[in-house]
Amino acid sequence: MILCSNPLPQYLSYKEEIDAALRKVMEKGWYILGEEVKSFEKEFASWIGVTQGIGVGSGTEALHLAIAALGIGRGDEVITVAHTAVATVAAIELTGAKPVFCDIDQESYTMDPAKLPAVINDKTKAIIPVHIYGQAADLDPILRIARENKLKVIEDCAQAHGATYKGKRVGSLGDLACFSFYPTKNLGAIGDGGMVVTSDVKLAEKCRLLREYGWAERYVSHIAGWNTRLDELQAAILRVKLKYLATDNNKRNKIAFIYNNALAGTGLVLPAVRKDCGHVYHLYVVRTKRRNELQKFLKEKEIGALIHYPVPVHLQPAYKELAGSGSLPVTEKAAQEILSLPMYPELTSAEAETVCQAINQFSKGVVQ
Repeated sequence: MILCSNPLPQYLSYKEEIDAALRKVMEKGWYILGEEVKSFEKEFASWIGVTQGIGVGSGTEALHLAIAALGIGRGDEVITVAHTAVATVAAIELTGAKPVFCDIDQESYTMDPAKLPAVINDKTKAIIPVHIYGQAADLDPILRIARENKLKVIEDCAQAHGATYKGKRVGSLGDLACFSFYPTKNLGAIGDGGMVVTSDVKLAEKCRLLREYGWAERYVSHIAGWNTRLDELQAAILRVKLKYLATDNNKRNKIAFIYNNALAGTGLVLPAVRKDCGHVYHLYVVRTKRRNELQKFLKEKEIGALIHYPVPVHLQPAYKELAGSGSLPVTEKAAQEILSLPMYPELTSAEAETVCQAINQFSKGVVQ
């Protein structure tokens, strides 16, 4: 079976280093917010191109923390997209703010800046563009619109570790940015984890207070906070993997190159790469009106292909009151046609070619 994503081979690739890092933490006896977390925060922030990193329990909590650090809460609105993992929207609601949706660009599946002004009002406090599938949203016009309306921008970088926008790594362009280290991410832990990054020292300090009960000193809460800490074991694992992230992203690009060449004549809509952007292919997403047929065919060939995401957030039962069906036409159409092909650094060329052979076999008819 060729899986759509598989974090186990990456552990095996760096097993000796990871095991040694884990032993070091276990034998030291300091397991929460110690030197591993501090070092990883500094190293990852520097790699992104900012000065501050705040390690937290998950990508969802990173977003929750960032929104709260900006003082956003009940009565406020935050604009994002419905074509995203539900975590983006859940984090907004955790602060008491209301999520408001902007439709996406039909080629990149990221926020469409042209549709952004229409959803801004007096209650809007922030914009959360999602860098989906490994590619940056079109940040220049988003940032310009935000400045014109005195809004904050929080980058959702959960799927874009190492992606670039006009020469800069995503996560370094907004007021704050949030990353997930879920095991299947480009930089994945062996468990949950997340980080907020910024170059704003005051916002970083607010985030540090919020992540641990508002403590400036132990057991004394200066503001109301909660508990969301990246633990030492995960930080130790991530420090090892960070050294190889650029190499692993290059491996993803090589797999994408195989797909691009072998699938060019199938009629599938292949991933579009925005000019002046560096894609890191967290996912390799194709598009066809025969999506369900293709997915079933691949499953029969023991090839895992998944849908990211089958139901836009605004059409899910928990969030259907936020926007009605038909309100985001590009998002809704994409959700019916997209399919993610197997993609992870250790996927072999032979396996990628097997995927392509199966798709070419499927498309001997006309793939629309």
